[in-house]
Amino acid sequence: MNNRKLVIVLKGYPRLSETFIAQELRGLEKAGFKLNIVALRRPTDTKRHPIHDEIEAEVHYLPEYLHDEPWRVLRAFLATLPTAGFWRAFAAFARDLPRDFTRNRVRRFGQALVLTHEWPQDGFWLHAHFAHTPASVTRYAALMLGMAWTCSAHAKDIWTSPDWELSEKLADARWTVTCTQSGFEHLRDLVGGRSAVHLSYHGLDLDRFGPYDQRRQMRDGSDAEQPVRIVSVGRAVEKKGFDTLLDALALLPPDLHWRLTQIGAGEKLAELKAQAQRLGIADRIEWKGALAQAEVLAQYRESDIFTLACRIAHDGDRDGLPNVLVEAASQALACVATDVSGIPELLTDGENGLVVPSENPTALAAALERAVREPTLRAKLGKAAEQRVRQHFDHHSSIDQLKKLFDQEWAKV
Repeated sequence: MNNRKLVIVLKGYPRLSETFIAQELRGLEKAGFKLNIVALRRPTDTKRHPIHDEIEAEVHYLPEYLHDEPWRVLRAFLATLPTAGFWRAFAAFARDLPRDFTRNRVRRFGQALVLTHEWPQDGFWLHAHFAHTPASVTRYAALMLGMAWTCSAHAKDIWTSPDWELSEKLADARWTVTCTQSGFEHLRDLVGGRSAVHLSYHGLDLDRFGPYDQRRQMRDGSDAEQPVRIVSVGRAVEKKGFDTLLDALALLPPDLHWRLTQIGAGEKLAELKAQAQRLGIADRIEWKGALAQAEVLAQYRESDIFTLACRIAHDGDRDGLPNVLVEAASQALACVATDVSGIPELLTDGENGLVVPSENPTALAAALERAVREPTLRAKLGKAAEQRVRQHFDHHSSIDQLKKLFDQEWAKV
């Protein structure tokens, strides 16, 4: 592999909630690629995963707000203005602005100016993670640089971006990968054959999530001294459906003994804690906040059930296939989840998990009660889920697919 670099544009880096991206970056490095990471904003998480320390790539931060670094933006503007690339990008920006007349649109053009002016030495290829704001910056910068570019689309970016913008970006990109069948079908329908779209599950680094070979206790909720341990992991935001989960837990019979551990920070955490108080279940819930990956893994192994009540948010935002669900399944942990987006691509109800409609606390409560009362069923479902993960969701498959796609671009030069 030569020394030319893939320049990867991210919204923020590093982020605890985007372990799948860090895993992919490190996988590409191990596959022989040199990377340069460009982030639109600096990190806000107080913790980081060990994998972030393993990534060797340089990290370059663009101005999050243009007025914070006006001279940097001005230098980029003056240097780029005389070039033909500036006017190509400006023409695209001028078409976009009336349809998205926001400061955000101007910010992305300014960030693209800075990226172009500060282009890393030996940078060879531009790739955006997420088809919304990172892809906007990438697209404008590619036009300025006279380069082709590619994109990884995920969940929020697919379902909250307007169709006109998605379809134009996909048509401009050399190719796009996405991580769920539902997302793939939506993007494929949008482009209508004008650009290549590939399905590529993120998978899991199974070296980090080795098999859990200990036998779990056969708790069934009948003993107050041995409550069934339920864990849920995710940011406290609307699409994760934690309010539905709390409503479902409150419907469980009072003589059923359980405890919930919720892992993750987020804007709705205070509301959720207040809801738990109103429902009379606050004393059964431990709110852990954000945890590092090793701590989350320990919680999977100490628990009996993993649950996630994902939903489609009011603005259309939704999960793809939540990475935490794949992680939990890798530990032979029985999973109870909703049927949103890519979740049924991993879990089949009654075979390797319990899957219920979203926004339905009654159905979720019934599934949770069944899982709590039937430890033998939990063991069966957990083992089947682990087998599916280890057979079909090994991240090396995704890395191999990306490597082939990037190698094809290398070969064209």
